[in-house]
Amino acid sequence: MTVGQLLAERAGQGDRPAFVEGATGRAVTWGDVQARATALAADAPPPGAPLALRTPDPLDNVATFLAALAASVPVVPLDPMAPAHAVDPSPPGAAVVMASSGTTGRPKTIALTEAQLLHTAGAVVAHHRLSADDRGYCPLPLFHINALVVGVLSTLVAGSTLVVDRRFSRRTFWTTVATHDVTWVNAVPAIIALLAEAPAPDPAVARRIRFVRSASAPLAPAVRARFEAHCGIGILETYGMTEAASQITANPIEAADRRPGSVGRPVGVALRVVSSDGTPCPPGQVGEVEIRGPAVATTPAGGWLATADLGRLDADGFLYLAGRADDVINRGGEKVYPGDVEAVLLADPRVAAAAVVGRAHPVFGDEPVAFVVPGGGRVDRHRLAAELALRCQSSLSRFKVPAQISVVDALPAGPTGKVRRRDVRRTLVQRSSS
Repeated sequence: MTVGQLLAERAGQGDRPAFVEGATGRAVTWGDVQARATALAADAPPPGAPLALRTPDPLDNVATFLAALAASVPVVPLDPMAPAHAVDPSPPGAAVVMASSGTTGRPKTIALTEAQLLHTAGAVVAHHRLSADDRGYCPLPLFHINALVVGVLSTLVAGSTLVVDRRFSRRTFWTTVATHDVTWVNAVPAIIALLAEAPAPDPAVARRIRFVRSASAPLAPAVRARFEAHCGIGILETYGMTEAASQITANPIEAADRRPGSVGRPVGVALRVVSSDGTPCPPGQVGEVEIRGPAVATTPAGGWLATADLGRLDADGFLYLAGRADDVINRGGEKVYPGDVEAVLLADPRVAAAAVVGRAHPVFGDEPVAFVVPGGGRVDRHRLAAELALRCQSSLSRFKVPAQISVVDALPAGPTGKVRRRDVRRTLVQRSSS
């Protein structure tokens, strides 16, 4: 079915809320969204002229997004806080034109068709067993693929309800979740880390939530363990990218079958891990992750898209990410994966965030250096850095131990909390070396 057909079907089911603003309780129904689609179709821009969507009102945003798709008007979701700029004509057949996160380099423009978007949204609904009885909560930016597909489009496919907000608030999060009878949460590691330190939810609220979905960046095992113990809610780790219309892999919905540290198995796509010569890696060997399938936006020769993500598969097909290919630190011929070191740093409950990057070394070529952000409360920064160094020395191979650990106020990050490593290298490393 198309977005227009799904919307017409949902609009015929009465005045059930489609989207609710968590902070205010305002709501729009499926009928409201369909009416907007009808109006937009009657006053549509010329073919190929996209609709630049940068409204800060979350209800207006999601309603306009779906209305444009239903009216076959290409959409370019934009950050409402960023300066306005001209939008180029969309490629033929594009339903949504987005920029990748750009956390490791220059953002790429990616065009996705309606069929690709709905393929992934359908896979999300099927895997997460979403139904009309579900109420999701998505405090993520509505100009990112995760919120638009995993949040908005999956809600349309399932015929359920989604609670949205302008931004995440640790102070009001659990009140919002309780008020709106939320059954699942779409989150990112930065949010999960903050909630692990905030007051725990009422046990009755926690029991209603089937899972908290984690995406956008790797989730440190220690952060996951702290959240689950503190909140009493299971984490469902996933992996995705804009080029695949969001979700690529996900852990099983059954909590007992999930594997901590893994982002799960492929859902709706084919996936393999290959060595530098392009041959598939055996289980346990790290290589580059490649994908192909109906939701993948670009299909190079051979049909496999190289993601630039490194990982390994276990014998059961679960994927464990090791980091980005251009993030690997070559220390005298030894490869240091930042995630391995960051997991050790984040295991200290005093550390709220961590980033490990390479710094030039006259002999080894590069050496790892670490930057950590302390959690709430007063912290002796010199003591914390010294104790973290000892933790690394006792937990890591010698070549992985950071040459320097700096305690900083914040790390450069994107709207979803994903660390911008290129900015860490450009600013924090330069500052610490001067």
